[in-house]
Amino acid sequence: MAPSGSGDDNVIVLRPGRSRGILREWPIIVVLAGVVLAMALIAMDAFRRGSVVLSASVLLAAFLRLLLPDGDAGMLAVRSKRIDVITLGLLGIGVTVFTFWVPPPS
Repeated sequence: MAPSGSGDDNVIVLRPGRSRGILREWPIIVVLAGVVLAMALIAMDAFRRGSVVLSASVLLAAFLRLLLPDGDAGMLAVRSKRIDVITLGLLGIGVTVFTFWVPPPS
């Protein structure tokens, strides 16, 4: 033990926890794969299909955040569960509305 007053009173001991491998982040990997697919479709001039896939990916993120516990949600857990689900849900619905609002090319 260090004598009091030596400055070591505020030392925090970090305990090794479970290793968080890349596969433990499967929710964000699935969502990002959908976003990458959506961007590829949009780049190949399939705007509407790509936008639908993008909105489905965002809505999937909201659904996964709603169903998964905080420890399993990984990087999808940014704020409280309620705020995350509301934000992702509104973004997903907004992208869906704008997807079908834009007229097809003539």
